[in-house]
Amino acid sequence: LHLSAVKLAELHSDLKIQEKDELSWKKLKAEGLDEDGEKEAKLRRNLNVIMTKYGMNGKKDSQLVDTNYIKDGTESDTLDDPRLEKLWSKAKTSGKFSDEELDKLWREFKHHKEKIREYNILLETVSRTEDIHKNVINPSEENLVKEEILHNKHRELKEKLRSINQGFERLRKVSHQGYDTTSEFEEPRVIDLWDMAKSANFTEKELESFREELKHFEAKIEKHHHYQKQLEISHQKLKHIEGTGDKDHLNRNKEKYAMLQEKTKELGYKVKKHLQDLSSRISQGLQHNEL
Repeated sequence: LHLSAVKLAELHSDLKIQEKDELSWKKLKAEGLDEDGEKEAKLRRNLNVIMTKYGMNGKKDSQLVDTNYIKDGTESDTLDDPRLEKLWSKAKTSGKFSDEELDKLWREFKHHKEKIREYNILLETVSRTEDIHKNVINPSEENLVKEEILHNKHRELKEKLRSINQGFERLRKVSHQGYDTTSEFEEPRVIDLWDMAKSANFTEKELESFREELKHFEAKIEKHHHYQKQLEISHQKLKHIEGTGDKDHLNRNKEKYAMLQEKTKELGYKVKKHLQDLSSRISQGLQHNEL
């Protein structure tokens, strides 16, 4: 796959979560608790997202860039959206951002690109399901269940599209005006969650509690970013030392690299699992709004 050390650690975390979710689903299925097949369909969508994200779906151009950070002030990935490319170009040449802020902004753009990718995968899944449903001649109880599944998928699409629109507006504003020093959160995923939480059916007390939890979540993400950077540095150093023939030095650095790799995997798993939990809570709050 030609993935970097950071991407391999992320792939490991994603597959670990997928494996855990599939084991949970097998238990539910054995107990007859997924009769409509919605949870199984969601697992397939999640696996499809993972395969697309890491270039394992057989499409040459689907793999994301093998680094998370801007090197030497330039990025080697494309955003696949003319509007995003235009905003990014404007931000780079505006002089309003330090190198560190550009790094942070690039992560926001990449996060937005990933949201669009996931939305398109879900949209394709829904379209296929609708085509199958339209070809059914005789209505039955099973078809009514499938209609409910479609309704849930359309609601999920609506939530994702709302998040994409909010995210684009934020990128447009930041690209033109620079970062607001009084902004409550900095991490793109946390900003998304907070914007959605404010639209959900939470009481003031619940919202304040959620705000505090997001602060802890952002600190966890920052720690993960730190280890990702250290892992990338360790990987580059290891490749350099391999060419020197110094076995003792090489062994010491291999041990350090292995330690950083495991820590990055562990933190990546915790971050993504925490993100799932927070997103689920917000989704429930948004569903209450529609009732």
